Amino acid sequence: MSGEKLQDLFVIGGGINGCGIARDAAGRGYSVTLAEMKDFASGTSSASTKLIHGGLRYLEHYEFRLVREALMEREVLWAMAPHIIWPMRFVLPFQKGGVRPAWLVRLGLFLYDHIGGRKRLPATRTLDLRRDPAGRALKPIFRKAFEYSDGWVDDARMVVLNARDAAARGARILNRTQVIAARREQGGWTIETRNAEGEVETHRARMLVNAAGPWVDQVLSGVLARNDARNVRLVQGSHIVVRRKFDDPRAFFFQNPDGRIMFAIPYEEDFTLIGTTDRDFTGDPRAISITEGEIDYLCQAASDYFAEPVTRDDIVWRYSGVRPLFNDGASKAQEATRDYVLKLEEGMAPLLNVFGGKLTTYRRLAEHALEKVGEAIGAKGAAWTAGSRLPGGQFPADGAAAATRSLIAAYPFLSERHAARLIRCYGSDAAELLDGATDSAGLGRHFGGTLYEAEVRWLVAREWAMTAEEILWRRTKQGLFLTQDEMQGLEDYLRGMAVQHRAG
Repeated sequence: MSGEKLQDLFVIGGGINGCGIARDAAGRGYSVTLAEMKDFASGTSSASTKLIHGGLRYLEHYEFRLVREALMEREVLWAMAPHIIWPMRFVLPFQKGGVRPAWLVRLGLFLYDHIGGRKRLPATRTLDLRRDPAGRALKPIFRKAFEYSDGWVDDARMVVLNARDAAARGARILNRTQVIAARREQGGWTIETRNAEGEVETHRARMLVNAAGPWVDQVLSGVLARNDARNVRLVQGSHIVVRRKFDDPRAFFFQNPDGRIMFAIPYEEDFTLIGTTDRDFTGDPRAISITEGEIDYLCQAASDYFAEPVTRDDIVWRYSGVRPLFNDGASKAQEATRDYVLKLEEGMAPLLNVFGGKLTTYRRLAEHALEKVGEAIGAKGAAWTAGSRLPGGQFPADGAAAATRSLIAAYPFLSERHAARLIRCYGSDAAELLDGATDSAGLGRHFGGTLYEAEVRWLVAREWAMTAEEILWRRTKQGLFLTQDEMQGLEDYLRGMAVQHRAG
């Protein structure tokens, strides 16, 4: 093959799996290009319940391998990114005559505590809700609960941090760049992309990785002209964010009468995140939105537990996404496997298709993908990500509070809330973002909430952000705190930055 430089890998998809694979591969010495047709984590990876968890409910579907791997990953990922991942205790209220008998729940939690190599996370315990503060938020019929450990993650930030680290290790990262054609020729792949400005570029690679998430079958049937692609089952999951329903720092795990489960999680200090739903989806993933029926379902299911009902008037934000689950023929959406499947087509121009996957297991998925890459085009480097840190994660797993205090000491004009958010978003990079400012004026224009010009410029320069949506709802969650006028002010500012960039 001649002309354009031959890369080892070309990765399609800028969700957690694509970015995780690109990072792992670049760190082993492979030359990598990744193309994402929109923004990082703009699909499934930012529409999750935002948990790093083993998946307690998967045990009843006998997904023991997946649960064990996920449980083992909780503390690995926590150590990798202690700014965006932290442990959380979950309260599972039990009602006599409920969906699952107490012995089954106890057995599941016993396995949860013991099959995953738990070291730092505390074990399960039983609560008397008549005495424990967690009971205050619930209806008095709930007298007993189990409390167990899992973790929370800022999902969209985990994706962009993987992209940043991949780029730092030499990967070429192309945001807002769609793959429009890919064909095998001269013993490798020729790939054509088109970016947001309409510019078409040709790339050459020894191997192609299809990690397009909900669009993985569309890549196969469209870009690769495979008309029989039926590998994924799209399952819609929707969430609502409501004004805070309880003061307790713990989250709740609710069991619904239809057999589904639901979480209510403290969110961004002032809110409660409630979700998720599970329903088959057959439309275009780009047009996904929460349905009226899902809103009613989430409000009603939460109201069955909370002493104070959850109503539509409480909702401040709603979001929906589709999970691209491997199509295993399960009869119900909630029974479809959450495990991932990697399918390698070997030959002179190998193709690796990635089906399914979870936030919690993305790092292991990437390691397994790199084993396939090694089989196909030759191994480079050893597995390395288990002991690594994502950008900003250079402090101990339990060090976020100390990092916040240090940031306030260095920048005393920051409020505790502002400093804590900067640490939770950027970790040890927060001081670099503040760039030596000595007062709030040094941060530039205030857009609302705790969002200032210095942070916006950082996100544009370092994290590929271009629009208000990307900054307010993916890179930060400041959209929850800005008015419509303030959001428009940010959009106008970014548009002006883009004009200056093109002129310069």
